[in-house]
Amino acid sequence: MNRKRDTVFAALILLAIWQGAALLLDSIALPEPWIVARDMVAAFRDGNLFDDLAISSIRALLGLALALAAAVPLGLVIGAEEPVRKRLSPFIYLLYPIPHVVLLPLIIILFGIGNLSKIFLIALIVFFQILVTTRDAAKGINRNYYYSMLTLGASRLQIYRHVILPASLPKILTALRISIGTSVAILFFVESFATTKGLGYRIMDSWGRADYVALYTGICCMALLGFSLYIVLDRLEQRICRWTRND
Repeated sequence: MNRKRDTVFAALILLAIWQGAALLLDSIALPEPWIVARDMVAAFRDGNLFDDLAISSIRALLGLALALAAAVPLGLVIGAEEPVRKRLSPFIYLLYPIPHVVLLPLIIILFGIGNLSKIFLIALIVFFQILVTTRDAAKGINRNYYYSMLTLGASRLQIYRHVILPASLPKILTALRISIGTSVAILFFVESFATTKGLGYRIMDSWGRADYVALYTGICCMALLGFSLYIVLDRLEQRICRWTRND
Protein backbone atom coordinates (compact mmCIF):
# COMPACT_ATOMS: atom_id res chain seq x y z
CA MET A 1 0.00 0.00 0.00
CA ASN A 2 2.86 2.36 0.78
CA ARG A 3 4.41 1.65 -2.60
CA LYS A 4 1.18 2.59 -4.40
CA ARG A 5 0.89 5.81 -2.41
CA ASP A 6 4.53 6.69 -3.06
CA THR A 7 4.14 5.97 -6.77
CA VAL A 8 1.08 8.21 -7.04
CA PHE A 9 2.86 10.92 -5.09
CA ALA A 10 5.91 10.70 -7.38
CA ALA A 11 3.66 10.89 -10.45
CA LEU A 12 1.98 14.03 -9.10
CA ILE A 13 5.36 15.63 -8.47
CA LEU A 14 6.46 14.88 -12.04
CA LEU A 15 3.24 16.36 -13.41
CA ALA A 16 3.73 19.45 -11.25
CA ILE A 17 7.28 19.85 -12.58
CA TRP A 18 6.00 19.45 -16.13
CA GLN A 19 3.26 22.04 -15.52
CA GLY A 20 5.71 24.47 -13.97
CA ALA A 21 8.22 24.06 -16.78
CA ALA A 22 5.47 24.58 -19.39
CA LEU A 23 4.31 27.81 -17.71
CA LEU A 24 7.86 29.03 -17.23
CA LEU A 25 9.03 28.40 -20.80
CA ASP A 26 5.72 29.39 -22.41
CA SER A 27 6.66 27.56 -25.62
CA ILE A 28 4.61 25.53 -28.09
CA ALA A 29 7.36 22.91 -27.87
CA LEU A 30 6.31 22.14 -24.28
CA PRO A 31 2.50 22.02 -23.95
CA GLU A 32 0.88 21.78 -20.54
CA PRO A 33 0.05 18.26 -19.33
CA TRP A 34 -3.69 18.82 -19.26
CA ILE A 35 -3.61 19.76 -22.95
CA VAL A 36 -1.76 16.55 -23.75
CA ALA A 37 -4.21 14.55 -21.61
CA ARG A 38 -7.15 16.08 -23.49
CA ASP A 39 -5.55 15.23 -26.84
CA MET A 40 -4.85 11.69 -25.65
CA VAL A 41 -8.48 11.14 -24.68
CA ALA A 42 -9.65 12.48 -28.05
CA ALA A 43 -7.16 10.27 -29.92
CA PHE A 44 -8.35 7.19 -28.02
CA ARG A 45 -11.95 8.05 -28.86
CA ASP A 46 -11.06 8.26 -32.55
CA GLY A 47 -9.51 4.80 -32.31
CA ASN A 48 -6.27 5.66 -34.10
CA LEU A 49 -4.19 5.88 -30.93
CA PHE A 50 -5.61 2.62 -29.62
CA ASP A 51 -4.61 0.85 -32.85
CA ASP A 52 -1.06 2.20 -32.66
CA LEU A 53 -0.79 1.27 -28.99
CA ALA A 54 -2.07 -2.25 -29.67
CA ILE A 55 0.36 -2.80 -32.55
CA SER A 56 3.32 -1.52 -30.53
CA SER A 57 2.33 -3.65 -27.54
CA ILE A 58 2.14 -6.80 -29.67
CA ARG A 59 5.53 -6.11 -31.22
CA ALA A 60 7.17 -5.52 -27.84
CA LEU A 61 5.54 -8.53 -26.19
CA LEU A 62 6.38 -10.90 -29.03
CA GLY A 63 9.98 -9.70 -29.04
CA LEU A 64 10.27 -10.20 -25.29
CA ALA A 65 8.60 -13.62 -25.46
CA LEU A 66 10.87 -14.80 -28.26
CA ALA A 67 13.99 -13.63 -26.44
CA LEU A 68 12.84 -15.19 -23.16
CA ALA A 69 12.02 -18.55 -24.77
CA ALA A 70 15.45 -18.74 -26.39
CA ALA A 71 17.69 -17.15 -23.75
CA VAL A 72 16.46 -18.80 -20.53
CA PRO A 73 16.97 -22.48 -21.47
CA LEU A 74 20.29 -21.73 -23.14
CA GLY A 75 21.48 -19.57 -20.25
CA LEU A 76 20.58 -22.23 -17.67
CA VAL A 77 22.47 -24.91 -19.57
CA ILE A 78 25.53 -22.72 -20.12
CA GLY A 79 25.61 -21.70 -16.47
CA ALA A 80 25.02 -25.16 -15.02
CA GLU A 81 27.10 -27.27 -17.39
CA GLU A 82 30.77 -26.36 -17.24
CA PRO A 83 31.79 -28.13 -20.51
CA VAL A 84 29.06 -26.26 -22.40
CA ARG A 85 30.07 -23.00 -20.71
CA LYS A 86 33.70 -23.40 -21.76
CA ARG A 87 32.70 -23.94 -25.39
CA LEU A 88 30.04 -21.24 -25.73
CA SER A 89 31.29 -18.45 -23.44
CA PRO A 90 33.84 -17.20 -26.02
CA PHE A 91 31.03 -16.69 -28.54
CA ILE A 92 28.96 -14.76 -25.98
CA TYR A 93 32.04 -12.73 -25.08
CA LEU A 94 32.44 -11.74 -28.74
CA LEU A 95 28.78 -11.21 -29.64
CA TYR A 96 27.38 -9.52 -26.53
CA PRO A 97 29.28 -6.17 -26.79
CA ILE A 98 28.25 -5.68 -30.44
CA PRO A 99 25.66 -2.87 -30.83
CA HIS A 100 23.06 -5.12 -32.42
CA VAL A 101 20.86 -2.20 -33.43
CA VAL A 102 23.26 -1.55 -36.34
CA LEU A 103 22.11 -4.86 -37.80
CA LEU A 104 18.66 -3.42 -38.60
CA PRO A 105 19.41 -2.81 -42.33
CA LEU A 106 20.62 -6.39 -42.67
CA ILE A 107 17.61 -7.74 -40.77
CA ILE A 108 15.25 -5.77 -43.04
CA ILE A 109 17.01 -7.20 -46.09
CA LEU A 110 16.61 -10.73 -44.74
CA PHE A 111 13.11 -10.50 -43.22
CA GLY A 112 11.50 -7.59 -45.08
CA ILE A 113 9.98 -4.39 -43.68
CA GLY A 114 7.03 -6.06 -41.95
CA ASN A 115 6.51 -6.96 -38.33
CA LEU A 116 8.93 -9.90 -38.39
CA SER A 117 12.04 -7.74 -38.77
CA LYS A 118 10.93 -5.41 -35.96
CA ILE A 119 10.11 -8.26 -33.58
CA PHE A 120 13.34 -10.06 -34.44
CA LEU A 121 15.52 -7.03 -33.70
CA ILE A 122 13.83 -6.49 -30.32
CA ALA A 123 14.30 -10.19 -29.51
CA LEU A 124 17.93 -10.19 -30.65
CA ILE A 125 18.94 -7.26 -28.46
CA VAL A 126 16.99 -8.42 -25.40
CA PHE A 127 18.19 -12.01 -25.89
CA PHE A 128 21.76 -11.27 -24.84
CA GLN A 129 20.68 -9.29 -21.77
CA ILE A 130 18.61 -12.20 -20.50
CA LEU A 131 21.14 -14.82 -21.58
CA VAL A 132 24.08 -13.35 -19.70
CA THR A 133 22.08 -12.77 -16.51
CA THR A 134 20.59 -16.28 -16.63
CA ARG A 135 24.00 -17.83 -17.22
CA ASP A 136 25.53 -15.99 -14.27
CA ALA A 137 22.59 -16.90 -12.02
CA ALA A 138 22.85 -20.60 -12.83
CA LYS A 139 26.61 -20.54 -12.55
CA GLY A 140 26.43 -19.05 -9.03
CA ILE A 141 24.31 -21.85 -7.56
CA ASN A 142 26.10 -23.81 -4.85
CA ARG A 143 26.98 -27.29 -6.16
CA ASN A 144 26.00 -28.85 -2.85
CA TYR A 145 22.37 -28.47 -3.90
CA TYR A 146 23.09 -30.62 -6.93
CA TYR A 147 24.76 -33.29 -4.84
CA SER A 148 21.84 -33.37 -2.40
CA MET A 149 19.41 -33.98 -5.24
CA LEU A 150 21.64 -36.63 -6.80
CA THR A 151 21.86 -38.57 -3.54
CA LEU A 152 18.05 -38.64 -3.54
CA GLY A 153 18.08 -40.20 -7.00
CA ALA A 154 17.01 -37.11 -8.95
CA SER A 155 17.54 -37.01 -12.69
CA ARG A 156 19.30 -34.15 -14.46
CA LEU A 157 15.95 -32.81 -15.66
CA GLN A 158 14.60 -32.84 -12.09
CA ILE A 159 17.64 -30.91 -10.88
CA TYR A 160 16.94 -28.24 -13.51
CA ARG A 161 13.28 -28.14 -12.56
CA HIS A 162 13.59 -28.11 -8.77
CA VAL A 163 16.98 -26.43 -8.18
CA ILE A 164 18.48 -24.55 -11.09
CA LEU A 165 15.38 -22.83 -12.46
CA PRO A 166 13.88 -21.75 -9.09
CA ALA A 167 17.24 -20.47 -7.86
CA SER A 168 17.81 -18.50 -11.08
CA LEU A 169 14.25 -17.22 -11.47
CA PRO A 170 14.59 -13.97 -9.41
CA LYS A 171 17.57 -12.83 -11.49
CA ILE A 172 15.83 -13.88 -14.70
CA LEU A 173 12.87 -11.68 -13.80
CA THR A 174 15.25 -8.84 -12.92
CA ALA A 175 16.85 -9.18 -16.35
CA LEU A 176 13.41 -9.21 -17.94
CA ARG A 177 12.44 -6.08 -16.02
CA ILE A 178 15.51 -4.29 -17.34
CA SER A 179 14.81 -5.62 -20.82
CA ILE A 180 11.37 -3.99 -20.83
CA GLY A 181 12.95 -0.55 -21.01
CA THR A 182 15.32 -1.73 -23.71
CA SER A 183 12.52 -3.29 -25.77
CA VAL A 184 10.44 -0.11 -25.67
CA ALA A 185 13.45 1.98 -26.70
CA ILE A 186 14.19 -0.36 -29.61
CA LEU A 187 10.50 -0.37 -30.46
CA PHE A 188 10.61 3.38 -30.97
CA PHE A 189 13.67 2.99 -33.21
CA VAL A 190 12.23 0.25 -35.43
CA GLU A 191 8.87 2.02 -35.74
CA SER A 192 10.41 5.33 -36.73
CA PHE A 193 10.73 4.31 -40.38
CA ALA A 194 9.49 1.73 -42.91
CA THR A 195 6.07 1.56 -41.24
CA THR A 196 2.84 3.50 -40.98
CA LYS A 197 1.61 2.01 -37.71
CA GLY A 198 2.80 2.08 -34.10
CA LEU A 199 3.64 4.63 -31.45
CA GLY A 200 7.12 5.21 -32.86
CA TYR A 201 5.64 6.15 -36.22
CA ARG A 202 3.10 8.43 -34.52
CA ILE A 203 5.86 10.23 -32.61
CA MET A 204 8.05 10.77 -35.70
CA ASP A 205 5.07 11.79 -37.83
CA SER A 206 3.96 14.35 -35.23
CA TRP A 207 7.50 15.68 -34.97
CA GLY A 208 7.70 16.09 -38.76
CA ARG A 209 4.39 17.99 -38.78
CA ALA A 210 5.46 20.13 -35.78
CA ASP A 211 2.34 18.93 -33.95
CA TYR A 212 3.87 19.05 -30.49
CA VAL A 213 0.73 18.10 -28.60
CA ALA A 214 0.39 14.89 -30.64
CA LEU A 215 4.13 14.36 -30.19
CA TYR A 216 3.80 14.40 -26.41
CA THR A 217 0.72 12.20 -26.64
CA GLY A 218 2.76 9.54 -28.43
CA ILE A 219 5.63 9.88 -25.98
CA CYS A 220 3.31 9.54 -22.99
CA CYS A 221 1.63 6.48 -24.50
CA MET A 222 4.99 4.82 -25.09
CA ALA A 223 5.97 5.63 -21.50
CA LEU A 224 2.67 4.16 -20.28
CA LEU A 225 3.34 1.02 -22.33
CA GLY A 226 6.70 0.49 -20.67
CA PHE A 227 5.29 1.28 -17.24
CA SER A 228 2.36 -1.11 -17.71
CA LEU A 229 4.67 -3.96 -18.72
CA TYR A 230 6.86 -3.19 -15.72
CA ILE A 231 3.87 -3.29 -13.35
CA VAL A 232 2.65 -6.61 -14.78
CA LEU A 233 6.10 -8.14 -14.35
CA ASP A 234 6.40 -6.77 -10.83
CA ARG A 235 3.08 -8.37 -9.87
CA LEU A 236 4.17 -11.63 -11.46
CA GLU A 237 7.40 -11.61 -9.49
CA GLN A 238 5.50 -11.03 -6.24
CA ARG A 239 3.42 -14.13 -6.92
CA ILE A 240 6.09 -16.58 -8.02
CA CYS A 241 9.11 -15.31 -6.07
CA ARG A 242 7.57 -14.42 -2.75
CA TRP A 243 10.68 -15.38 -0.80
CA THR A 244 12.57 -12.48 -2.39
CA ARG A 245 10.14 -9.78 -1.25
CA ASN A 246 10.94 -7.94 1.96
CA ASP A 247 8.43 -5.07 1.67
